[in-house]
Parts: sequence; structure tokens; C-alpha cells
Amino acid sequence: MGYLTLKGLGTARIIIKKSVFIGYASPAGSEREAEEFISRVREYHSDATHNVFSYVINDGKNFAVRYDDNGEPKGSAGKPVLKVIQNRGLSNIVIVVTRYFGGIKLGYGGLVKAYGEAASLAIEKAGIVEVYETERFEVTFPYSLFHAVRETIENAGGRIVSEDYGNLVKFTVKTRKGEAESLMELITERTRGRAQTRALFMRSV
Repeated sequence: MGYLTLKGLGTARIIIKKSVFIGYASPAGSEREAEEFISRVREYHSDATHNVFSYVINDGKNFAVRYDDNGEPKGSAGKPVLKVIQNRGLSNIVIVVTRYFGGIKLGYGGLVKAYGEAASLAIEKAGIVEVYETERFEVTFPYSLFHAVRETIENAGGRIVSEDYGNLVKFTVKTRKGEAESLMELITERTRGRAQTRALFMRSV
């Protein structure tokens, strides 16, 4: 079973009634990574009025949800950022939204909207990716079956991660966890047993 997280770092900047909001969104594999990211942003923007954050960590063993308004009215900043994360179904993610006050108060509703928008835009800039457990296998076959084997793998959602060309062709194939066996059987069926498959029993994320 997989989960949704960010492809990489995303940043976004918006100005509302002269206040500048800068959103930073990043993947984080642990609470420590999230806290280190928050510290870096806060250090970089040490002159900011507020550095609000929220993160959701779920590494399979540990689950943590935290947010901080950093001096903004309670529930007006960190919680809206957390809500954006949760509404998108994201895990292993940290967001910091920095605010430089522009002299005009936004009110509770205005703050909720501003922090939520900055967080959403930062997520969009980062991009979303699904991470899931995988397993691998090898398939060896004669050159005459090259196109048939490749198409069978790709059409079934598998991914060829390495290719070796000797007397025979050998692919190393990665699939979602639980799908390798059925794909190996399909390859055997499509090639009438002329392609040989071997499970590697190696899983990764």
C-alpha cells in the first residue's frame, strides 16, 4: 500500500494587503527531518514576523502530526496549513509559511485563507508523487521476444530498471508489492514459456 508525498521542495510567494507570505513545502521522512527543515527556514527568515509550520509524518512505525501558529491568533495559521496537508491526503511532509507583516491586519478569516493559500501553492510547486513498496524479478529471453516482453511488462504497470544484452536479453523489472508473481506468470504465458523469470525477493520503497 502506498502513500502520497511531495516530489521535492516547493516554494510560493503571495502578497495580501501588503503582508508577504512565503510557503515552503518539502518531503520529510522523519520528525527529525521535519524539525531540521523548520529550523533552517526560521533561521533564514529570522527577521520575519511569523514562521508558521505544520507536518505529518508516517513512516510505518511512527505517526506524528504537529502544527504551530508561531504567535498568530490560535488556530488561524498552523491549523489551516495542516488542513491543506490532510485534505490532499499527504504524508511525510513539512510546510513552513513565513509572514512579513505589512501593517494591515487581515482578521482571523483572512489569516486562515492566506496561510492556507500559501501552503497550497507551495505544494503545487513541489508536485505530488505516490510512494509504494516494490518487488523485483528478472526475465531472460531471446532477442526475438524483445518487443513482446517489453510491451507485456509496460502494459501491466511494471518498470524495467536495468537491461543486459548478451547471448540472451535480461531485464530486471520492478512492480508494486504483490504484483510480481502475476506479471511473471503473464510473461510466461505470453511467450509460451520461452522467457524465463526469477524472483529477486528484493523490496524497496
